Amino acid sequence: MPHIQIDYSPNLEARLDIAGLCVVLRDAAVATGVLPLAGIRVRAIRVDHVVIADGNPDHAFLDIAVRLRGGRSAEAKAKATEIIFAAAQAYCAGVMATSSFMLSMEMRDIDPSLSPKASSIRKYLPGGGE
Repeated sequence: MPHIQIDYSPNLEARLDIAGLCVVLRDAAVATGVLPLAGIRVRAIRVDHVVIADGNPDHAFLDIAVRLRGGRSAEAKAKATEIIFAAAQAYCAGVMATSSFMLSMEMRDIDPSLSPKASSIRKYLPGGGE
């Protein structure tokens, strides 16, 4: 049940296809081999009120938070973090090369005992979404 949430500064919309990034991150999550397609949710939220560094309005940021149901090994999480962040860096390389831009990511566990789930999505995915 990986949740991938992207928070980004509003000035980034003119520099980067945010919807395209959502697809790239979904595909990278699947490519890790440890995050099931049926559980992946990617969403992007424009953060309208920001102050970045010295307050220059040209600065931009994009922060990726990945939340995972607990139980994966440290090695699996490290591998997934590396793959997803590399995909984000590659996608954002043009922005990084041409403007003031901060890219960050954090992966963290969700305690399964405190996070109930219900879903019917697998029955609607080819092959059960595995």
